Amino acid sequence: MPDAVVIGAGPNGLVAANLLADAGWSVLVLEEQPVPGGAVRHDRGVDPAFVNDLFSSFYPLAAASPVLSALRLEDHGLRWGHAPHVLAHPLSDGRCAVLDRHIDTTAASVEAFAPGDGDSWRGLFELWQTLRPGLLSALFTPFPPVRPAVRLLRSLRTAGGLRAARSLVLPVRRLGEEEFRGEGGRLLLAGNALHADLAPEAAGSGGFGWLMSMLGQTYGFPVPVGGSGALTEALVRRLRQRGGEVRCGQRVGHVVVRDRRAVAVRTDGGETVPARRAVLADVAAPVLYRDLVGAEHLPAQLMEDLRHFQWDFATFKVDWALDGPVPWQAAAARRAGTVHLADGLDELTRFAAQIAMHQVPDRPFLLFGQMTLADPSRSPAGTESAWAYTHVPREIRADAGGEDITGGWGPADQERMADRVERQVERFAPGFRALIRARRVLAPPTFQALDANLSDGAINGGTAALHQQLVFRPVPGTGRPETPVAGLFLASAAAHPGGGVHGAPGANAARAALRARRAPHLAGAQRLLARRDRTGRRR
Repeated sequence: MPDAVVIGAGPNGLVAANLLADAGWSVLVLEEQPVPGGAVRHDRGVDPAFVNDLFSSFYPLAAASPVLSALRLEDHGLRWGHAPHVLAHPLSDGRCAVLDRHIDTTAASVEAFAPGDGDSWRGLFELWQTLRPGLLSALFTPFPPVRPAVRLLRSLRTAGGLRAARSLVLPVRRLGEEEFRGEGGRLLLAGNALHADLAPEAAGSGGFGWLMSMLGQTYGFPVPVGGSGALTEALVRRLRQRGGEVRCGQRVGHVVVRDRRAVAVRTDGGETVPARRAVLADVAAPVLYRDLVGAEHLPAQLMEDLRHFQWDFATFKVDWALDGPVPWQAAAARRAGTVHLADGLDELTRFAAQIAMHQVPDRPFLLFGQMTLADPSRSPAGTESAWAYTHVPREIRADAGGEDITGGWGPADQERMADRVERQVERFAPGFRALIRARRVLAPPTFQALDANLSDGAINGGTAALHQQLVFRPVPGTGRPETPVAGLFLASAAAHPGGGVHGAPGANAARAALRARRAPHLAGAQRLLARRDRTGRRR
């Protein structure tokens, strides 16, 4: 009987298991898929000579995360690679905004769009340097982050107080207009905001775009050498060295609750696995509560609140094996690991508006990854392992592109959408399609089939909008990993602080489980000491 059963071998589940093993607990991780990793996996499914990441690829949050840093995964085989530039946002007229780990390079890039904008970028970076320690501490600890919040408030006063706070809750369009005269800085902020499901006009999108931009400025957008799954392999290797176990092909269908406490899990194969101390679920919140636990064990208000749980956008992705480097018109894009493709801020707004109207965008905003540029081991010399993903509505009512993409995501829908993605790349890199050796399409249902947490390709575990963050994540409450069932902890991206590969939800759940088990022992020791005080001897 293990001390803890962890449901799901995604990065959060594996981080939680590692921390529990570090505390001396015996840990068993059960994973539905045939391999561990969740959304951190790679394969050679496009072409045997090419490594392609199935889901996530670039990891600025992992580089910044004190949770992952403390695990010292480099001691377990993990190595990081970087492209020459972090990110590029080319325009059809040949101009290109560049984010680089060298502040002078980034500042010069945005300065080329308008005089004075380079100094404005430096100002945003100075704000980041002031807020970074307190902000990262608050971001990666359980809510409410009391001590980090005090530190952050002190930093905010130094950085301008309410005026600095106001800037971070602005829509990214407004933040860009206030900070920059030209398009370059505005594009870097807005493109990074759309890594989540935040439209340029959404409240808080400015803070998110600024955070992602500053992470890239400071840490880059690193990639695991050999493929994204190398990060998973390091986590699994570390866990097994500490006695933990990972079993794949084991789908948990039920959490066994007795006397309001989680005591075991039951697999679809009929095996009941007891958990001596805790069950930690790296599982989407609606699935955990509705399917694995059930309404009979939960407050009626929680089940009602789940009716308002909002997923983030669906995702459509294409992987490619390319016979040569992408022929970008803008030379700077040829050196960037990540490339944002939208012809200006208005096109980003148009894209987000079409999704809001449940339309398949006619000119999809693309995040494009050049993986061999960042890690030469990904494909043969002179070639490129590449991908692009975009967002689509979860419920499709119309196709803004007029090609009758229905949202059923059968073969016809997939081919039409993949062709649309490639045409968008061609706008900025003429001749791109002639380089395609092979391609693979991951439609929204494919994401979910390969990782049940990615409901229709929702990659953030629920919307990143303000109404589902902090105390509202995943539903209005405490914003913490504890659940109404004793001994059961939410360890997925559905919990604070949300999506991204940083391990914080798993770490928070593990620490909550350790605290919960520590308190009864302390109470028992206090009772024993009290009896000793009364009698002078142990009873």
